[in-house]
Amino acid sequence: MRRLILLRHAKSDRPAGVADHERPLNDRGRRAAPAVGAHLAEAGFRPDLALVSTATRTRETWEAVSAALGAPEVRFHREIYEAPAERILGVIRGAPEAAETVIVVGHNPGLGDLATALAGEGPRKERTRLATEFPTAAYAVIAFDTDAWSAIGPGQGRLERFVRPRDIDPDLGG
Repeated sequence: MRRLILLRHAKSDRPAGVADHERPLNDRGRRAAPAVGAHLAEAGFRPDLALVSTATRTRETWEAVSAALGAPEVRFHREIYEAPAERILGVIRGAPEAAETVIVVGHNPGLGDLATALAGEGPRKERTRLATEFPTAAYAVIAFDTDAWSAIGPGQGRLERFVRPRDIDPDLGG
């Protein structure tokens, strides 16, 4: 079995004159990211590998989230930055088979589209909610009955959990 965690970066700032790729987290994002990391750890979702977009906001999100998750191997991928679902899936399919749980820290709409496409099973209410919103700092956990990352594809996963920051703490919004 393989488990995939898709995590959208936490809320970011939009400072004047700063390129999109370099946008940092804002105050809400800096509060939400460690709370999400703690929530993942408490639920027992500890990745073996992190695939992270090279954008500043995703790197900062990962840094805050990973504090609660230990020190898995991290690979930064420019290909994940603002990528469509198919490109993100291509990066995931290249993950080493030794990694049973992989977390991807990326961007919408690609990440939300990918989560919706992969989750063919799981609670209908949660899959519907996932298809209608994937706010900043939200995460989806999708399980696959396979031993090979290269074999995963649309409709093959089972949505185990979909969590928004406001599900953890209403003050986190998102």
